[in-house]
Amino acid sequence: MTIDNVNAQIVSDLEENRVEDLEHILKPALDVVIKHVKDTDSGEQDIGPTFDDPKELYQILDLDHLDSLFDRSIQRDSKDPAAEIVGVFEKILKNSVNTWHRGFMDKLYASTNPVGVLSDLLLSALNTNVHVFTVSPALTAIERKVAQKYASLFGFSGPKAGGLTFSGGSWSNITSLQLARSLLFPETKVTGNSDKKFAIYTSVHAHYSVDKAAILLGIGAKNVFKIPVNEHGQMIVDLLDSTIEKTINEGYTPLYVNATAGTTVFGSFDPFEEIAEVTKKYHIWFHIDGSWGGNAIFSPTRKAHLKGSNLADSITASPHKMLGVPATCSFLLVPNDRVFTQANSLEAPYLFHNAVAEDENFDLANGTMGCGRRGDALKFYLGWLYYGTSGYAERVDHAYAIGEYFARKISKIDGFSVVGDIPPPCLQVCFQYNPVPSKKLSGPELTKITRYIAKKLHSSGEFLSDFAPNPNDAISGEDNGEFFRVVFNSPNVTSSTIDQLVERIVEFGKDTQA
Repeated sequence: MTIDNVNAQIVSDLEENRVEDLEHILKPALDVVIKHVKDTDSGEQDIGPTFDDPKELYQILDLDHLDSLFDRSIQRDSKDPAAEIVGVFEKILKNSVNTWHRGFMDKLYASTNPVGVLSDLLLSALNTNVHVFTVSPALTAIERKVAQKYASLFGFSGPKAGGLTFSGGSWSNITSLQLARSLLFPETKVTGNSDKKFAIYTSVHAHYSVDKAAILLGIGAKNVFKIPVNEHGQMIVDLLDSTIEKTINEGYTPLYVNATAGTTVFGSFDPFEEIAEVTKKYHIWFHIDGSWGGNAIFSPTRKAHLKGSNLADSITASPHKMLGVPATCSFLLVPNDRVFTQANSLEAPYLFHNAVAEDENFDLANGTMGCGRRGDALKFYLGWLYYGTSGYAERVDHAYAIGEYFARKISKIDGFSVVGDIPPPCLQVCFQYNPVPSKKLSGPELTKITRYIAKKLHSSGEFLSDFAPNPNDAISGEDNGEFFRVVFNSPNVTSSTIDQLVERIVEFGKDTQA
C-alpha cells in the first residue's frame, strides 16, 4: 500500500471487537474443557480414540481442505464465527489422547491440573518473550528466583545458584554440554573443536539426547562412550574410570560425564557420589539428567535417590513430568547461574541492555543459544504456590506407592513377571505377561502378546500403556521380547485403578490363546 497523504488515517477492523470475541470464544471454550474433565472423572469420557491409520484424522479434522478453509476464514464467512471456532476446538479435544483420564499410563507425564491451565492461559494472555527484561519484567524475576529455590533443593546453595528454562529435557541436556565445552575450553567458542578430540561418557541406559548433543556440537556420536550398567540399571563406576583412562591413552580429551536420575525405561538412578569422585579426578564436567526422576527431590523419603546431586556441575529437572506442570517446563540448574552468560553470550547491544551488575544478567536469553523464550517458569511457580512443597511431596509419594503396589501385586500372580527391581526405583513398572504360565514363550511370542494387549487396553477406552524392548537385548544380541512399561504418575490413580488394570490384562491375554 502506498500512502500519498501523510495525514491519512490508517485503520483496520480485523480485531476491533477483541473484548467481545474473548467473551464469545474463551468462556465457551473453558466450559468445554471443564465438561471434558467432569465427564472424564465421572467415567463418561474415555481415554480417547484409536487410529489404525493416522491419515484418518485428515478427514475427521477436514485437513485435506486447508487451502479452501484458510482462504475463506471462519470470521468472514460464518454467521457465528465464535461458535464455529469453539466447535473446532472441541473436535480437536475429542480426537486427542485424554491425559486427564486415570488410565493414561503411557508416557513420563500425566495431565496437568486447573492451576496449570490457568498458568498457560496467563502466558497466552501476556504473549511476551522472556528474552529481555524490558518486555517481561515479572516473568524474568519469577524465573530467576524460582530457579534459585529449585536449585537449592538439589544442594546448590548460595545467592548465585539458579538456572534457566529450556523447551524440554533434551534441550536442557544439550545446553549442559555446551556449557561444559565453553567453560572448560573457552577457546572452542571461536576455534570450535578443530584441535580437540572430545570424549563424552554416559551409561548404556541414558537418554538419546546425549548422543544428539554430541552431534549438534560437532563432537560426533561415535565419541560418546556408553558405560555398562549393573543388574539395577546403574552405571558401573569402575568401568567409567577405566574407560576414561583408556580414551585418554587413545588421544581423547575427556569433557563430560552424563549420569541419570530416573532412566527412561527402568527408572534407575546412577550412583552420583561415586561418579563425582571420578569426574573430579579427571577434571570433567559432571551433569545429572534428572528430567524424569529429579523431582523425587521433593519427597523427604525418596530424595535419597539423589544423594550426591550437590556435587554435579549441572542438573536437568523437568516439572512437567512428575509434578503435573503443563508441558513443557524443563530447567537446567547450576551452582552459579552466571555461567550461562559466560558460556553463551555474544555482543548484541541492539537487544541486551539489562545487566544490573557486572556478574548479573536479567536479559535471560543472553544465557542461551537461542533468543525467543516462553515463560515456562511461571507454570512451575503458580503450581508450587498452589500445592506447596508438601503438596508436591504428597504427589511424588503417592505415585511411588501406587507403583510399588502394582509391582508387588503382579509379582504374586502367575503369568506376570516384573522386569527390574521391586520396589521400582521410579514411577514406571516394566513387566511381561504370559497367559499360559506353564508354556515357555520365545521373545517374539512375548512381543506379540504384549503389543496385542496394549492395543486392546487402548481400544477399550480404559487404559493407554506403553511397551518397549529391553535395552539390555541391544547389548547382548538376545531377544527376550518386548515388555509393558506402565507409568504411575497421576494423583487420581488409586489401588482400585490398578486392580482394574490387572483384570483387563488377564482378560485380554485370554484372547491371545483363542
